[in-house]
Formats: sequence, C-alpha cells, structure tokens
Amino acid sequence: MRIRKNITVFTAAALTLLLAGCAAGEGAIAAPTPTPAPVPQRPDGGPTSAPGARDDEGKTAIAEITMQNGGVIKLLLNYDAAPRAVENFIKLANEGYYDGLNFHRIDPAFMIQGGCPEGTGRGGPGYGITGEFAINGWDNPISHTRGVISMARAQDYNSAGSQFFIVVQDSTFLDGSYAAFGHVTEGMDVVDRVAGAARNGETPLEPEVMESVRIIENEP
Repeated sequence: MRIRKNITVFTAAALTLLLAGCAAGEGAIAAPTPTPAPVPQRPDGGPTSAPGARDDEGKTAIAEITMQNGGVIKLLLNYDAAPRAVENFIKLANEGYYDGLNFHRIDPAFMIQGGCPEGTGRGGPGYGITGEFAINGWDNPISHTRGVISMARAQDYNSAGSQFFIVVQDSTFLDGSYAAFGHVTEGMDVVDRVAGAARNGETPLEPEVMESVRIIENEP
C-alpha cells in the first residue's frame, strides 16, 4: 500500500496503482484483505459508482495526533470533501484504534503514512469504504498540497480502511485518485520532524509512534 512522487510512468503503471489502506464508516463496504500496494500512479479510469447523497455540508471536525516522542499535530477534517472518510477516521479515533500505531512509511519529499495495525503497510480494520475521489465518481475539491491528509488504499478504489497519509511536499498528481479529507492546522513542524527521521529506504529506523489520536471537536 504505497504512494509515490514519481509521476512519469502514468500509462504503464495505471494498472498497478496502489497506496495502501483500510477504513470504516457509514456505508462501508466489504473489501478483500489488503495486499502490498506498488507505488500508485494516476489511473486512466475506474468505476463510476458515486457514494450517495450528501447531507452534511459545512460540517467540520478537529483531530489531534499526539506523538509519543513529543509534539502534536492538529487537523481540520472536512465532511464536504469526503464525508465517509471523515466519519471513518472519527470512528476509529474514538475507538482508540490509532493509539500506539506508528508512521511506518516516511519520505521527506513526499508524505508520511500511518494507521496500519501491523506497522507494515499491509494491515487494516478488515473492511473498506467507498473511495471519494473523481475517478470513482465523487467530486472531491481538496488538492494534495502540503499539509493535506488523505486516505491510503490498495488497487481497489473502495479499499481504504485505517491507513492515511499527510502530504509533506505538494503531490497534486494524486488529485482525483485518493480521498483527501482535511489538512494540518497546527504542528506541521512535527510532520516535518517525522518525515526527516533517520530511515532505511522509507522505513524509519526508530518507531514514530502516535501515542493517541483524539477528536477534540465535531460540529453537528
């Protein structure tokens, strides 16, 4: 389950898209056990089943990620852009699902990815949710610029589960292919510190653990 900054091989890699994940929320659909995802490229097409009616315009929530080794990342979550992704993230956070999990994949020129219960990029909650992005029939207005949070997924457009990533450097080639659902409002320095940790390839040498993930505000 991976994403990548190299965008020069769109055509050949279109069939091997993939960034890794698992997710939850209202309307979640069954999904196969997540498999390792090759670096995703922008696909050429896909299913057009839109996620259904939107009745939560204007709603936002604020999430707070507290890192075990210090620092807090605050995120504004946008229901308008991707309501199922937001609901799923909130559900998992409220259940304590993310507590103690780590950012298992880091790239200072791209993003940091976390939320895998196995810490490998292969795990998830055991279900998938509808992908809220253009190639899956959903109008998602958020561009993958620095500080944006988005759902990781496998090749199946509807396979996102618990894994998410925070963009470190603008990666707009992901627009329309991944479900962005909010952005960092405080603590981008913490994101940068995680992204700059010593690593072997994209794997941090020391665990970058999320001590807790909490929803501190959720507007009705």
